[in-house]
Amino acid sequence: MKKIFTKQEMIDNKGCYSLEELNFCSFMKRYDEELLLTLEDIVDSEIPLKDKYWFVINKCDLTIRQKQDIAISVAEIVLVIYEEKYPDNKAPREAIQAAKDYLAGTIDIKTLRIKRNAADAAVVAAAYAAAAYAAAYAAAAAYAADAAVVAAAYAAAYAADAAVVADKNPDKAFSEILLQYLKDFINSNQ
Repeated sequence: MKKIFTKQEMIDNKGCYSLEELNFCSFMKRYDEELLLTLEDIVDSEIPLKDKYWFVINKCDLTIRQKQDIAISVAEIVLVIYEEKYPDNKAPREAIQAAKDYLAGTIDIKTLRIKRNAADAAVVAAAYAAAAYAAAYAAAAAYAADAAVVAAAYAAAYAADAAVVADKNPDKAFSEILLQYLKDFINSNQ
């Protein structure tokens, strides 16, 4: 996992930020062209959580499996949003479990896709927006597990989107939970 970046790499890999916006970031102001930026500097910066996830997943040379694991873990974190609103519908939880089972080799692709489709149906049926998003991330975890169909970049996008949902629910402290998960992930992948 790549954890050190030059200032020029940050400029070249700025995502959707303009150069002016990027230059306002405190981690960019502290470094001149010669010094290196650490991934910890970026994660501890003031940029939005979804952008921290985007950067880690898209710029740190993660394996497909690492991206799948992030998608599954983030879906599990935000699943409570769905389950609080729709406690009797277990399809999103079952899709997440199916993703894990498929990656472990204990279920086949057909079973994974059945569980994923049920989670997709839960998204459509959900009237509460945040719950629909949470169910979508559960389905996304199942899509991410199906690497033959969905490229690893989709797993990255879904994880970043889950962080956006978490930021919109600050009363549940999802932002802090997702930020801590990201830090733990980085520290465990030396």
